[in-house]
Amino acid sequence: MIPYGKHHIDEDDIQAVVDILRSSFLTQGPAVEAFEKAVAEYVGVKYAVAVSSGTAALHLAALAAGVGPGTSVVTSPITFVASANASRYCGGDVLFADIDPETVNMSPDALREVLLKNSNVKAIIPVHFAGLPCDMVTIKNLADEAGAVVIEDAAHALGATYLNGRRVGCCENSLMTIFSFHPVKAIAAGEGGMITTNDEAVYRRLLRLRSHGINKMNDQFMVFDQAKTKEKLNPWYYEMQELGYHYRITDIQCGLALSQFKKLDKFIKRRREIAKKYDEAISNSSVFTPVQISGRENSGHHLYVLKIDFDKLGSDRASFMMSLRDKDIITQVHYMPIPMHPFYRGLGFVPDHYPNSVDYYQKCLSIPIYYSLSEHEQCFVVDAITLR
Repeated sequence: MIPYGKHHIDEDDIQAVVDILRSSFLTQGPAVEAFEKAVAEYVGVKYAVAVSSGTAALHLAALAAGVGPGTSVVTSPITFVASANASRYCGGDVLFADIDPETVNMSPDALREVLLKNSNVKAIIPVHFAGLPCDMVTIKNLADEAGAVVIEDAAHALGATYLNGRRVGCCENSLMTIFSFHPVKAIAAGEGGMITTNDEAVYRRLLRLRSHGINKMNDQFMVFDQAKTKEKLNPWYYEMQELGYHYRITDIQCGLALSQFKKLDKFIKRRREIAKKYDEAISNSSVFTPVQISGRENSGHHLYVLKIDFDKLGSDRASFMMSLRDKDIITQVHYMPIPMHPFYRGLGFVPDHYPNSVDYYQKCLSIPIYYSLSEHEQCFVVDAITLR
């Protein structure tokens, strides 16, 4: 099978995990801090907090941003459900700003309209879809005008760069950025996530929230008579200072992630090569149109998505996907607009209120892109799609 996405594990990765298994720490040890430091230095940010998943990262980021009952979060309809669910986990509401048809990212114009109609927006979560960075300067300006904070969902975009050359995750135009290390992402940790920020207070709160709300670093104690004996700190003492979660990541996962991280630039370079070859192979087609064609040099290329004219193709999408599966090629749809899901329909959302997202969804198909996809396999995919 040729999947739409796949991790790449080599002997160095395997040895890195073995080394952790033979070490003194399987969790809450030095590999976690080393991974955080490596990512922070790479993207150019002050602080990084590793957690158990990208979804956990979104949840904690929303909490740290102050999302809760009576507030709303604005995100894109075209993303995995976790981007919206993060607000619901906190007791907040969700609003959607339709996508730009060319970038498949949140449209700043649509965001402006949402903000004008809603005064309770606490946070905006733009999603760097497929690895292409959003227009963060405009989004940040709109957020500032609305009194909202920005949390970048960069689950697809580790290794991507903004137009000014800075790496996604530097938080130049956001309070926080989140990453995911699910196996089909740029690097794999099995499962895992990361939150980056330049705000020390936010950083300290994230550390507490990922570990049951227990005080960390040199946070001040709240119950002084229990904390000390004869003016000396009790060696066993700690405090749960707020409601937190068990969102810690293990050293085993971070050992793998650190080994993978050393190959990130190589992984991204290969993904860009694959995207370029697909672009060239499909450039003259009247049936297939690559999305995000203008952002190739900045994208992390988590996905390669085609818009397909199924009328011209003479097939519906389900039949086309099954015909490819018969040739051992796995494709996927990224994504069904979140307002289409039964849970969000039940909250009153109407998919047709987001026409660009619905139009995109009806035409999109993700085809294979990953580091170990060979030239022969890529040619086979192109032939299977275009020759049918």
